[in-house]
Amino acid sequence: MPVSMSIVSLIKLVVWVFVLLLALSFFGISIQTIVSSPTGQANFNYIYSILHQLWQWSTFWIRPSA
Repeated sequence: MPVSMSIVSLIKLVVWVFVLLLALSFFGISIQTIVSSPTGQANFNYIYSILHQLWQWSTFWIRPSA
């Protein structure tokens, strides 16, 4: 049973991503323009640095002290 539920969840995720892309294109928002713009690059770098610091912090505290 759990395998079929995970497949259903994956299909739901794909459908939602498709709907999101259709909504963005309906409003004239280009993902390629956002990603390639200097502001978009700065935002992605900022999010990456925060996630990287969070990962480093969490692995430091989760790692066993053997």
